[in-house]
Amino acid sequence: MAENILIISSTSGNNFTLAKTLNDKLETFNISPKILNLEDFELPLFKPGVKASSATIEKLTQHFVKADGFIFCSPEYNGGLTPILTNAITWISTGTDNWRDAFNGKACLIATFSGGPATRFLASFRTQLEYLGMLVMPRTIATNNYSPLKDESVEKTLKQFLSHV
Repeated sequence: MAENILIISSTSGNNFTLAKTLNDKLETFNISPKILNLEDFELPLFKPGVKASSATIEKLTQHFVKADGFIFCSPEYNGGLTPILTNAITWISTGTDNWRDAFNGKACLIATFSGGPATRFLASFRTQLEYLGMLVMPRTIATNNYSPLKDESVEKTLKQFLSHV
């Protein structure tokens, strides 16, 4: 079983709290993941001709390259992905020579705390991650104010994820 799990949160709010909850659950399996909050990285909105700090891109990319597996925690925004998540992936894939090493062949789990069921986010993000070459777990973790996490379900989903990392 791989030890280098990276939990990525798109926000400092509910999805960061979800990331910490999943981190705590993984620690009960003797796994010590690392949580990465995308809000901690100063990346301008990607646009041709706009420059970002190469040190920032390299630091972000190295977190992804070193990871054996990922858990992405992000809400649904306007029926899709959060801009910060798309932006980070775009900077990694366009700002480095080894962007495939950051994604290709790695297992990932999609989790969300959103205002609703986040079905459009889950579907569109799955498509993007598969395009990048990632092995996306068939089960997801979706929660909101009206549908709290179910411990048994989360544990089964995490065990399935860990069996592929």
